[in-house]
Amino acid sequence: MYSKHLLAKPFATPFALSPLVAVLGLSVHVAAQATVSAPTTSSIEEITVTGHRQPYRGDVPLKSLPQSTQVLSEDLLNQHQITDLQSALDLSASISRQNDLGGIQDTFAIRGFAGDETMPGGYLVNGFSAGRGYSGRRDISNVERIEIMKGPGSALYGRGEPGGTINLVTKKPQFETEGYLQASAGNFGSSRLEGDYTGALSENIAFRINGAFEDADGYRNTNPRKYALTPSLLFSLADATSLTYEMEAIKQQALFDRGIIVVDGVPEVPVTQFLGDPENGATEIEALGHQLVLQHTLDSGWHLSAALGYRDSTQKGLSADAELSDGRQLIYTDGTTLSRQRRSRDYAAEDLSGRFELSGTFDTGPFTHHLLVGADAYEFELDFNLGRWRVDWGSMDDSYAVNIFDPVYDGIRPDPAAQINQLQIQRTQGVYLQDQIDLSEQWKMLLGVRLDDFEQSIDDRLSGLRSTMSQTATSPRVGLVYEATSQLSLYVSYAEGFRPNTGSDFYGAAFEPEESRSYETGIKLETDDGRTSGTLALFQAEKSNVLTVDPANPGFSTALGQAESRGVELDIATQIAEGLNLVLSYAYVDAMTSTDMVNIDWGVEIPAGSPLLNIPEHTGSLSLTRDFEFRGAPASAALGIRYVDERLGETVDPDYILPAYTLANVSATYAPTSKVTLLADIDNLFDKRYYANSYHKLWTMPGAPRTYNVGVRYSF
Repeated sequence: MYSKHLLAKPFATPFALSPLVAVLGLSVHVAAQATVSAPTTSSIEEITVTGHRQPYRGDVPLKSLPQSTQVLSEDLLNQHQITDLQSALDLSASISRQNDLGGIQDTFAIRGFAGDETMPGGYLVNGFSAGRGYSGRRDISNVERIEIMKGPGSALYGRGEPGGTINLVTKKPQFETEGYLQASAGNFGSSRLEGDYTGALSENIAFRINGAFEDADGYRNTNPRKYALTPSLLFSLADATSLTYEMEAIKQQALFDRGIIVVDGVPEVPVTQFLGDPENGATEIEALGHQLVLQHTLDSGWHLSAALGYRDSTQKGLSADAELSDGRQLIYTDGTTLSRQRRSRDYAAEDLSGRFELSGTFDTGPFTHHLLVGADAYEFELDFNLGRWRVDWGSMDDSYAVNIFDPVYDGIRPDPAAQINQLQIQRTQGVYLQDQIDLSEQWKMLLGVRLDDFEQSIDDRLSGLRSTMSQTATSPRVGLVYEATSQLSLYVSYAEGFRPNTGSDFYGAAFEPEESRSYETGIKLETDDGRTSGTLALFQAEKSNVLTVDPANPGFSTALGQAESRGVELDIATQIAEGLNLVLSYAYVDAMTSTDMVNIDWGVEIPAGSPLLNIPEHTGSLSLTRDFEFRGAPASAALGIRYVDERLGETVDPDYILPAYTLANVSATYAPTSKVTLLADIDNLFDKRYYANSYHKLWTMPGAPRTYNVGVRYSF
């Protein structure tokens, strides 16, 4: 029945931005972005927002930047009928799924580095952090495009991983009235209602409101439900001045789900078997965000931008998690009874941030400078309350256990005792400068640097102790581009970055921040007719001061570990023929520890050269879309194929390997009238059994079996 390697093969606080230093420039050009896109039959996807510029960007063409960037357009996402962020990121081979924290968060690694596994994957929305706090599974009903900026972004964005940064650009209000309503339904009791409407309130004010509602039983009977509402306003204050306000309201509910278990192979239970406790009720996530952006173009052509963002989020619920300690787990004795912990979570987070930028272009002798200078700051407050009940070591207590083959969801439900109860406050202020210098028509040089001051306080309500820390970091960046022809360019770059480590060591001193170094070289191609673009990149990144167990002081951690990642990426988007588009993404990633370490969760030794968790060596994604006519009306079809190599499934047991898998997805649309479009899609077309991510052999998340949806869209 079992084979060991069957998985191996197949809260408001006062906050004031400090005075911002005098700044010299940043100019941002949305039109300069080369997007991975596909044709669409719906007019609303063709909206072009003029005059709204993204932060942390330069006014140079993409081919002139010494960086690999992949942009997933709204057209491409619509062709594949993708509605959530995690599925959208599967279109990029550079990104791999990570432990999804009970199935309620988007978590991912870029180029092998995932960051803090206890928090959601870090990403930005219009340049504002959305990865701090609790925002659940991101719906993309209000997303215009997804920008995947590979390599370290710390020289601009501040703290981050050396693998890259993801920025979601939202749909903006338009003065022309248009919109749509879309309804769909599918197997596993799923239903979805989505809408988008934009228009003018006056000659100078435009509005937009979009959102979605989803409800389902779920393929694991976790009853996921989510609401997303995102209204926005655009005020045209003058010909050169605009003010944009965006709000985001999110509510999500689902049973907390650690997935299935694996003991010496795969138990003969279906991937749909839920091993948690339905009587715990749903874990609920709520988030409310606001963004306010003022943009002004000076008479000289320089561009000024100021922005404020505020986000309030909470996560509350109970869960039944498989016990991971061998001495407390009955499954290892009888192969049937799964011992479980009972946990309670009551988390709240507030995130307030501000940003100021000024940008422009000027000449010094024969050189042209595209200068970007800015300053930003944030205060993040996290109220973290985690409770836990577990059986005693060596106990045969089965009062909160479950039979994995025939689960019965009744019996005693013990009350969790307080395990962690902390108030954490982080404050950061930073200034950044970047200059892209045109040395000649062919040679371009980029110089950049960012300075950060980081402060943190932690009040432990259980021990009564308070710890504080402060750190400073300098993140430089340098790059060189050679534009050999109008179609071909070569680049090389080097950058340093940092990410603060929270907490303190045995002596109460703050951990040194994680520090990273990244090297990248590549070739970019973009044909004059715009039909084909692509990037081939070679990269190497390393980071130090990764937390590991303090060998001299058991029970404490120290910043001694090191990890590295290197590999090759290829991204190509091409129009093969009129209406026929191909998008190909491939990545080879070799990510490993580069020093001997001790895992801080398990206390087990991890020798140098060990692979990092959930990181495949080879990943490939292919998208083929076709527009055509059917019975005289527009139609489209899309095929998506994704290959994910085998991956390490847990750090405790290096022999626990998740198997490689290949999935195929298909979708189609048909518009019998100018206003009505019929839609259908099938994910996991061949109903493959696969495993999306894992933290431990007892916390392994199976992928969804074949799922399908059909729907209709009414455009107006």
